[in-house]
Amino acid sequence: MNHWLILPIVVPLLAGALLLVAARAPRTTRQALGVGSTLVLLAIAVRLFLLAADGTTAAYLIGDWPAPFGIILVLDRLAALMLLLTAILAVGAVTYALRGADREAAHFHALFQFQLLGLNGAFLTGDLFNLFVFFEILLIASYGLLLHGGGPARTRAGLHYVVLNLIGSFLFLIGIGLVYGTTGTLNLADLAQAVGHLAPEDAPLAAAGGLLLLTVFGLKAALLPLHFWLPHAYAAASGAVAALFAVMTKVGIYAVVRVFPLVFGSDAGALANLALPWLLPAALLTIVVGTFGALASDHLRESVGYLVIVSVGTLLVGIGLGTVEGVAGALYYLVHTTLVTGGLFLLADLIADGRSEGARLREGTRPAGAAVLGTLFLLGMVAIIGMPPLSGLVGKLLILTAAEPSSWMGAIWGVILGSSLLLLFGLSRVGILLFWQGQDATGPGPSWSRIAPAAFLLGLSPLLVIFGGPLTGFATETARELLDGTAYVRTVLETAPVSPRVPQEAP
Repeated sequence: MNHWLILPIVVPLLAGALLLVAARAPRTTRQALGVGSTLVLLAIAVRLFLLAADGTTAAYLIGDWPAPFGIILVLDRLAALMLLLTAILAVGAVTYALRGADREAAHFHALFQFQLLGLNGAFLTGDLFNLFVFFEILLIASYGLLLHGGGPARTRAGLHYVVLNLIGSFLFLIGIGLVYGTTGTLNLADLAQAVGHLAPEDAPLAAAGGLLLLTVFGLKAALLPLHFWLPHAYAAASGAVAALFAVMTKVGIYAVVRVFPLVFGSDAGALANLALPWLLPAALLTIVVGTFGALASDHLRESVGYLVIVSVGTLLVGIGLGTVEGVAGALYYLVHTTLVTGGLFLLADLIADGRSEGARLREGTRPAGAAVLGTLFLLGMVAIIGMPPLSGLVGKLLILTAAEPSSWMGAIWGVILGSSLLLLFGLSRVGILLFWQGQDATGPGPSWSRIAPAAFLLGLSPLLVIFGGPLTGFATETARELLDGTAYVRTVLETAPVSPRVPQEAP
C-alpha cells in the first residue's frame, strides 16, 4: 500500500492534537506549528496530485481489511484535485490569520487543523459512513472557527449554522440507514454494483435514501432552498475563516459528483440518474437567488457570500448536464471559484478594516491603501463575473458550450449570462462606492504581509488561464473517470490486504 494516502489525515490530526496541548505556549510557537503543518500538507497534496495525474487510482486499506468490510481511502484524479485545492486555499487563509485573527482564541490553529482533517478525510474516504464521520469532524471544527472571537453577530449566525447542520446530520444518518438496509453495504464501490441489482420492492426505499443524501449534500453546498444559512454565517466569520469556508460548500458539490454518478449512475437500473431531474432546476434557481442577493446586500462580506451561492448554482448546472463536457467545465470552474472567492473574503476583510463604516456598503471613507485594494477588487470582480481575460470566463464558456445539445440550453444560457450582466452592474456600483466616493481614510494602509495572501489567491486566476489547456485536459479525464466509475470500483474491490488472513481450522 502507498502510505502517502494516509498522510493528509494523519498530519492535521497530529498537528491539531499538539496544538491543543500547546494552547498555553507562546503564540509564535502555535503559529509555527500551524503554518508548518499546512505547508507540509501542501507538499503532500502536490505529491498525491502527481501520483494521480496519469489516471492512477490507488486504495489504502486501513487495518488491512479488504473492501467492502474495512475502512478504505481512495485516491483518484478528483480526490487529488480537491486535496491540492484545499491545501492552496489553507495556506492563504492561515497566512492571513497570522496578522491578527489567531489572537482572538488560543485554539484557532488547532481548530484550523481539525477542519483540514475533516476536509481531507471527506475527499479520500471510500464509504458513506466515514463520509458522515468526516463531515461531522469538519463541521464541529467549523463551529469553533465561526464562533472564535465571540460577539453577538457571530453567536446568532453560529446558532443558525449549528442547528441547520445538526438537522442535516440527522437526515444524513437516516439516508445512510435506508441505503444500508436495502443494499447491505455502505462502501461506494460495492454500492455501485449492488444498487443495479436491487429487488423491485427495495428500490423505493433506496431511492428515498438517495434523495435524502442529495438533500443533505445540497444543504452543505448551499443549494436552493437550503442556502439561507450561508451569507450571514460567512459575513460574521473572520476573514481567514471565511476564506477557508470557501471550500466548505465544495464538499457538498464533491459529495454529489462522487456519489451519484458512481452509485446512482446509468448502471443503477430503476434508480439510474436519480439526481439529474432535480439538479438543473435547483441550480438555475440558486443562481438567480444568489445574484439578486448579492445585488441587494448592503454588507460587503455578505455580498461575497451570495457570490459563493451563485458559484454553487453554476457548478451544479455543469454537473446536472450529466455529460463529460458539463462535468469537466464544472471542475475547471470549481478550481477557479474556490480560489477567487477565498481571495475576495480576505480582500473584503482588508477593506472593512480600512473604513470607518467597516463592511457596510454605504458612502463614507475610502479604505486606507485604496489604490492597491481597488486594483485587487477589480481583479476579483472581473474573475468572479466571468469577464475576459480571467478564468471565470473560461469556466463559464466550458459550461455554456456543454449545454448546447441540452434541451435546457436556452434557460442555462439566459440565467448564466443574465447573472453575469447583473453582477457586472452590481459589483461596479460597489467598487464606485468603496473606492471613488467619500474621503480618504486617515492612517496607513494595510501592510504588504496582510495584502499578500489575498493577492496570492486572486493572482492565481490569470495562471488558470495561462495553464488552461492542461487543466481543462485534466478536468476532462477526471469527468470521464467519474461518469464511468469502472476504474474506481475495480481498484477498491481488487486491492488485496498486505497480509492475507488465513482462515483458522476448526478444532
